[in-house]
Amino acid sequence: MYIDKQAEFSDSQAVTASAVSTNVYDLAPIGNSVNSNAVRDIGVGEDVYLVVQVDTAATAAGAATVTVTLESSSTEDLATDPTVHFSTTAYALADLTGGKTLAAIKLPADAYQQYVGVRYTVATGPLTAGEFSAFLTKDVQAFRAYAKGYNF
Repeated sequence: MYIDKQAEFSDSQAVTASAVSTNVYDLAPIGNSVNSNAVRDIGVGEDVYLVVQVDTAATAAGAATVTVTLESSSTEDLATDPTVHFSTTAYALADLTGGKTLAAIKLPADAYQQYVGVRYTVATGPLTAGEFSAFLTKDVQAFRAYAKGYNF
């Protein structure tokens, strides 16, 4: 799978409390002072996928959950009226094992603001350990082996 470093939101980012990805993708320039577009749709055209993976298993003193959202905002810290374009379910601690892919979805067609990033929301936490990667790619690895449906 090809990963463009500029389209990588997190690369084994340690997450123990709610946080925004270490890298936020800047869609600028969206326009100039004369012709400015506040949003653009990056989910149309060629397929682009959001992939979120657990690199190092998450641990916590008690129960904890993690929800991952793809968001865009007019500010780089995703703090000003962020738009949520995709959200995972709240993954329980037992589901956050190393090497697991939490999401591999086609980027939703939507009105994206200038800055796009991923937010990790830890609930009932904090986590004591856990590392995550999230990135955009055009060639997602989605092969699944299935049990044979025949007998010899």
